[in-house]
Amino acid sequence: QLLTDLYLDISTCSKNDGFKYPLYSTVFSIVFVVGLITNVVAIYIFTCTLKLRNETTTYMINLVLSDLLFVFTLPLRVFYFINQNWPFGSTLCKVSVSLFYTNMYGSMLFLTCISVDRFLAIVHPFRSRTLRTKRNAKIVCTAVWVLVLSGSLPTGFMLQTTSQDNNTRNATFCFENFSSKQWKAHLSKVVIFIETVGFVIPLLLNVCCSIMVLQTLRRPQTISRGGKLNKTKILRMIIVHLIIFCFCFIPYNVNLVFYALVRTKTLKGCYVESVVRSIYPVALCIAVSNCCFDPIVYYFTSETIQNSIKRKSTVTYDVKFSEALQSESSSNLQCSLRNLKAKVFHNESSV
Repeated sequence: QLLTDLYLDISTCSKNDGFKYPLYSTVFSIVFVVGLITNVVAIYIFTCTLKLRNETTTYMINLVLSDLLFVFTLPLRVFYFINQNWPFGSTLCKVSVSLFYTNMYGSMLFLTCISVDRFLAIVHPFRSRTLRTKRNAKIVCTAVWVLVLSGSLPTGFMLQTTSQDNNTRNATFCFENFSSKQWKAHLSKVVIFIETVGFVIPLLLNVCCSIMVLQTLRRPQTISRGGKLNKTKILRMIIVHLIIFCFCFIPYNVNLVFYALVRTKTLKGCYVESVVRSIYPVALCIAVSNCCFDPIVYYFTSETIQNSIKRKSTVTYDVKFSEALQSESSSNLQCSLRNLKAKVFHNESSV
């Protein structure tokens, strides 16, 4: 029945998205190399180099883990898109799909957590002291993982690998074979949920928090307290954060709504379907690239990391300098004691 539905979907309008296979294999290969290197470096900094950690670094560590989980599945996807055949079994196909949605919506939610945390730190620095703790950050991260996995795992495990036999080859398909029946019965509801909880709400929170932070920075007392240089850093941080969020996630999520409308036959017409199917692979590649751009957020957001590294080197220098002073003062003290002792014995002998 699934193959019948898939055949009917294909036969209704001719597809013109064959370019997606070389596009996916090329982009996913680049994302795998760049994403793996940058995120491994980031996890090393967070776990080994960084000594001072706060709630912001807690969110960023979870964001790194989300990226790495997805990056490790990319070689399987590259192999599939090059060979257009999935030999790894149905379970691994479902896990790969689940991790894609886990990464995308987990990234959006963790970036939103960073944005809200920055909003609380700048706009309400005193009232938010009890909220902005590492314990509360860990609770929030746990809630994000539960929410994301509860949506991504059922979606991924609804997908079934399908086989097609013809005169030339026997191919097994993955990642691209949800039927119209599945879209109408389940996936349209899933899209509404993930678009609302995973995209619209985080987008609004990111935009609103950024606007309120910028309004706070424009106040004279904030400028005089924080200084022009600090204001420039925060402004640059907010702009980079918003650009990455909007660039990576808006094209895919907007197109996903139209893609769902096409697949459920709510939007009809071969021209509309052709446009949506052509945009979808490009938007998907942009969304996947978030694994490469997230480390940029770490750099600009984590003033703590940069200050920690500077502070660490300063402390090391101060320790060595103080040790030198201590040894010098100790030797001087010993020398003074010896002189004092000699004088005392000399006086005693003279008496």
